[in-house]
Amino acid sequence: MIEDLAKEEFEARKDYYRGYDMEVYRCRICGEVYIGTEKPRSCPFCGAHKNYLVVANEWNMIKATSLSDVSRKNLQKALELEIDNTNFYRGVSQKTENIYVEGMFKGLSKVEREHASTICKHLGITKPESDVGFDKAVESDEENISESNRREKRAVRFYLEARNEATESEIKEFFKALMEIESDHIRLTEQGI
Repeated sequence: MIEDLAKEEFEARKDYYRGYDMEVYRCRICGEVYIGTEKPRSCPFCGAHKNYLVVANEWNMIKATSLSDVSRKNLQKALELEIDNTNFYRGVSQKTENIYVEGMFKGLSKVEREHASTICKHLGITKPESDVGFDKAVESDEENISESNRREKRAVRFYLEARNEATESEIKEFFKALMEIESDHIRLTEQGI
């Protein structure tokens, strides 16, 4: 019965999907999978730009086989930054009464959480549980947006420095991707409400 309904639905929509073949893409930054008829402009999970999304059978994650002490230190600092921002954005999304601001910060929180998880993959560690930053959210949407703009600018400056200090080409590329993503977040916060 269910198979007949599925087959009937597929047949009814076959013409609709003609020319729209489904493809499986994978992000070289976070490793997540996106399935769609075309490559999105950015990874829906970590925000990496389109050039980091590849057809799944061509995928290999950007990851160094070994880390210098400097890159390890910078990845650890990046993890702390991303966890703090994740929790701050989560706090803002729960405090605001503005549905747009709630959605914006919920989305930013998810992206920053994905960055933290990806950094843990590079470090070969389990992501630590933490609420650091959550209590920094205030009642004012305007103040929270200004604070998020400062946080994103600080992240871009740090990732530029970390990229320049990295000796591993993969880590340089990873920090470059994070700079691009956080720059997108700056543009978002500068648009306001």
